[in-house]
Amino acid sequence: MPRSRDWPGQRDAPDQPNAPDTPRHLRQASPRPDSPPGPERSDTTRPADRLAASDQHARWSRDDLRQRLERLPPGHPSSPRSDNSDLPSSSEQAGSDRDSRPETDPDRQADAVGGAFWGKLPRFSEALADHKRRWPADEVKAAVDRSRDPAGSWRGDGGQYLDPGLHEQAKEEIVRVQETDKRLTDRIEEAKRDNAFGGWLEGLKYRLKGEDRLKEKIADALRIAPAKTPADVIREIPDAIRYTFCFESSNYVNGYWDIKHRLEERGYSMIYSKNHWRDDPEYKGINTRWATVEGQRFEVQFHTRESYYAKQHVTHDSYGRIRNRLTTRSERRELEAFQGEVCSWITQPRDVDSILDYEERG
Repeated sequence: MPRSRDWPGQRDAPDQPNAPDTPRHLRQASPRPDSPPGPERSDTTRPADRLAASDQHARWSRDDLRQRLERLPPGHPSSPRSDNSDLPSSSEQAGSDRDSRPETDPDRQADAVGGAFWGKLPRFSEALADHKRRWPADEVKAAVDRSRDPAGSWRGDGGQYLDPGLHEQAKEEIVRVQETDKRLTDRIEEAKRDNAFGGWLEGLKYRLKGEDRLKEKIADALRIAPAKTPADVIREIPDAIRYTFCFESSNYVNGYWDIKHRLEERGYSMIYSKNHWRDDPEYKGINTRWATVEGQRFEVQFHTRESYYAKQHVTHDSYGRIRNRLTTRSERRELEAFQGEVCSWITQPRDVDSILDYEERG
């Protein structure tokens, strides 16, 4: 998966980075009566065209979030006018938006920005709920006919198919990965116990990718390269097994190098590292890929409290919709804007740009 952003503990999102839009599978959901006019839902409409009107904000932008929340009655949990809410008014927030953004003054991140992300969660929840009302989840589900499939075969929800022989091989390889996981997890937990910078593991019980998701990946790969075997494919899946280390922002960079060193000491080889803090507006974290001596790949993600919470609890559903081949281009653009807004509030660890991308050659 590009960027390897499957979330532990959740149904894996399909990997369709360049899938064509299929609007015929979707019905147009009307905005709520009390909502401001939404953007034109034509796939040919450019974002700039939708922003031309002076009284219309880009949906899920900061101005749109503020406008929508101002319409909520006092007492609503997300309303900035609630007597029990500590959220600032729109005028107060306008000033704090400029003063507390993580990228405006790195030297003030630890103090001034520490609570900025968490303070935005009610607004993100309101925006996400609004989106789900306008684009219900059942609109991006396709019917799959398995009635004529032979016994012992397998067909995924996305139409991926394994005949009985390949399905049997795939099941055997999945069992092998599960056995590898038992030994590997012991070493990962040792690295966690020994690390010198207070790192901890998140989502450990969800470290193994689901069996159906692995079969989907095997079927997709065999369709592209039919000469391969399920054993070849599953060894190359970078996140069949996935671990997530978290560090406080102040220890993040040192923690990364510490864990990297400890994994290398245990005989594992890093084959890839992508620092999404540097150039990815929609996702924050570092994703690394490793190989055991036997050649089985696994993934290790590095997060702060904020970046982990964002990808696990705030943007998970939006990411799944973006990767769905039935999602229209206009909805995808809106979701990407939402993810960018969420990530813009995540505190960037000091000196994280010093961690460069890496990819093993040959």
